[in-house]
Amino acid sequence: MSAPRTRLYLLTPPKLPTGFAASLQQALDAGDVASVQLRLKGAADHEVLRAAEPLREICRGKNIAFLVNDRPDLALAADADGVHIGQQDASYQEARKTLGPDRIVGVTCHDSRDLGLTAAELGADYVAFGAFFPTATKAPPAIAPLELIAWWHELIEVPCVAIGGITVANCAPLVKAGADFLAVSSGVWDYPAGPAAAVRDFNAAIAAATP
Repeated sequence: MSAPRTRLYLLTPPKLPTGFAASLQQALDAGDVASVQLRLKGAADHEVLRAAEPLREICRGKNIAFLVNDRPDLALAADADGVHIGQQDASYQEARKTLGPDRIVGVTCHDSRDLGLTAAELGADYVAFGAFFPTATKAPPAIAPLELIAWWHELIEVPCVAIGGITVANCAPLVKAGADFLAVSSGVWDYPAGPAAAVRDFNAAIAAATP
């Protein structure tokens, strides 16, 4: 039996450019994407909620999970499918209490097995490790080793997301190590041939690297 295929997890740009909804639609039409996270660091609450509505509907039209970064309360207000929280955000318990049992709660765990195991034991729907490569999107607090993904994949059932500087050119080792999802931002939105081509090429690279 072949291993489950790694899937794309798209992160929005830090600031949404004009016409971003159309770009997202084109990207999602181009190939397999598991989820989209609205990630607007520092934006006012009303700006996040205004941005969320059209993106949520695009995702729902494709049966793709739509998440909001950092804020369980905004995820609930936006009727998102879930939230992604960092170590400096709300706790897992607070997020779960806010969102209830049926929405997704994912947790950033940097390069820490202990943080990952704790999140998994509490009930996180996925854990995110990284950064694995240099990234211009944010200054990562840690660089995670590839072996962390392989270890997690071998021992733990909770899905793991690899994040940080992932591109079409460098994603193969993460796929081979067993990452369930590749979280990508600039690797799609800044792709020279455009976001739709990026999704197609990511899916081709994933397929080629899948054991």
